[in-house]
Amino acid sequence: MKNVTLVLSDGTQFHGKSFGYDAPVAGEVVFNTAMMGYPESLTDPSYAGQLMTLTYPLVGNYGVPPFTFEKNGLPTFMESDKIYASAIIVSDYSEQYSHWNAVESLADWLKREKVPGITGIDTRQLTKVLREHGVMMGKIIFDDEPDNIPEANYEGVNFVDQVSCKEIIRYNEGAGKKVVLVDCGVKANIIRCLINRGVEVIRVPWNYDYTDMDFDGLFLANGPGDPDMCEDAVNIIRKQISQSRKPICGICMGNQLLSKAAGATIYKLKYGHRSHNQPVRMVGTNNCYITSQNHGYAVDAKTLGNDWEELFVNMNDGSNEGIRHKVNPWFSSQFHPEACSGPVDTEFMFDKFVETLK
Repeated sequence: MKNVTLVLSDGTQFHGKSFGYDAPVAGEVVFNTAMMGYPESLTDPSYAGQLMTLTYPLVGNYGVPPFTFEKNGLPTFMESDKIYASAIIVSDYSEQYSHWNAVESLADWLKREKVPGITGIDTRQLTKVLREHGVMMGKIIFDDEPDNIPEANYEGVNFVDQVSCKEIIRYNEGAGKKVVLVDCGVKANIIRCLINRGVEVIRVPWNYDYTDMDFDGLFLANGPGDPDMCEDAVNIIRKQISQSRKPICGICMGNQLLSKAAGATIYKLKYGHRSHNQPVRMVGTNNCYITSQNHGYAVDAKTLGNDWEELFVNMNDGSNEGIRHKVNPWFSSQFHPEACSGPVDTEFMFDKFVETLK
């Protein structure tokens, strides 16, 4: 294992060892407090451009499942076709793994996909720095190559355009109601949850104008980066809601894009929500749910149009966790009802969406 140094943009340094692909990298340093689910998180397109820190101390002990695909083209155990996170940072990497479904180690997988991994970092201290300062840019530099220093930007980059599909993809053709899914970096289990409810899914690029297509409902998917970089998608949503009452559901980035179409503004959270244990409350009720989340931006609910209202709020910091229209069947969640990984307490969001299709 080569010696490496993680250098944050404020000059803070952490020294560790490389256990993944030996190459320097730069990106936005974020932390995830989930206790498991690194295969799903690494392949979540929402982590594009980010150095993912896992706060759970031991990582790699259950290895990596096979990268197999179902007949419908969806990966069986992953959330996309490859690793999208720029790097993974852990406290203690377990070289030995044991799991009925594991076929390789985390290190071998990272090397195969050319993704750096660091171990030996005090992730508790790193997380405290990020919580106090806020997420910031960072660089992983190899000590024996001090002049090979990478540069990367996160602000102002349209990561959605980088991870979205480039052409229309259809799933479950002819099955029943047709749902257009706007791919901002969609996770496989979102598509799977729709397919399992007997609908045909038409997956389109993030900036595709679907308003003249034949469909029964619109689904706005998750994705990475700043939603303010996706003005094309917002304009198409505005066009859609101005000419049709067809049902709309959004998740994560989809919540933010729908909110922008509803007139709201977006702000960046200090350190984001990335975990399996975010408590949210359904507005107007005492119903609380434990949710899986992965986002760094939030909706300023005070700026929503008069025809809209909050659907969920975060019980930790009071931030918005979903919106709904007061009359039309348009609603969204900032959290991930499909989880993967994490709790599926809120999977009823898919049921409610499919019920509204006519």
